[in-house]
Amino acid sequence: MAAKTIVQWQNSYSVGINLVDQQHMELINETNKLFNSCLAGQEKSRLTFLDTVHEVIDYVGYHFGTEEKLMDRVNYPDSQRHKKEHKDFVREVLSKTEEFNAGRINTPLTFVYFLRDWVLHHIAVSDRKMGDFFMQMKRSGELQKITVKVKKDEASGRMSFT
Repeated sequence: MAAKTIVQWQNSYSVGINLVDQQHMELINETNKLFNSCLAGQEKSRLTFLDTVHEVIDYVGYHFGTEEKLMDRVNYPDSQRHKKEHKDFVREVLSKTEEFNAGRINTPLTFVYFLRDWVLHHIAVSDRKMGDFFMQMKRSGELQKITVKVKKDEASGRMSFT
């Protein structure tokens, strides 16, 4: 069976920051991976769900860390609200994982729809607003080349940003 998608990257999703856009594409890929496991049947979705949730949590930590470091570097005025959205998302993912562990059968598919809707809404609203702020700074000459260095601790697998 050919892989199906529940969401597909479109250029209109771009926020104008290449690194952030690439990471959004990966979040969409993870969403589609989980969706395909749900289509493969209940047993496959149950087996794949926790692995994918862990991948999503790891990747989201990396992605949110990137965005938050970028916001800090430019003193983004709406960073506190944006960071709160990130924390709320992680809390919801953990809640969905608890539902799964409690034996709710529809959790994988419910999680797929939650993930798709959250990612698209967050990109369209919050990340777009952040991207617009960066573009405005760039046009005004206030934004020089900003870099974010990512270092992965091999022992723990955790990412740190400088």
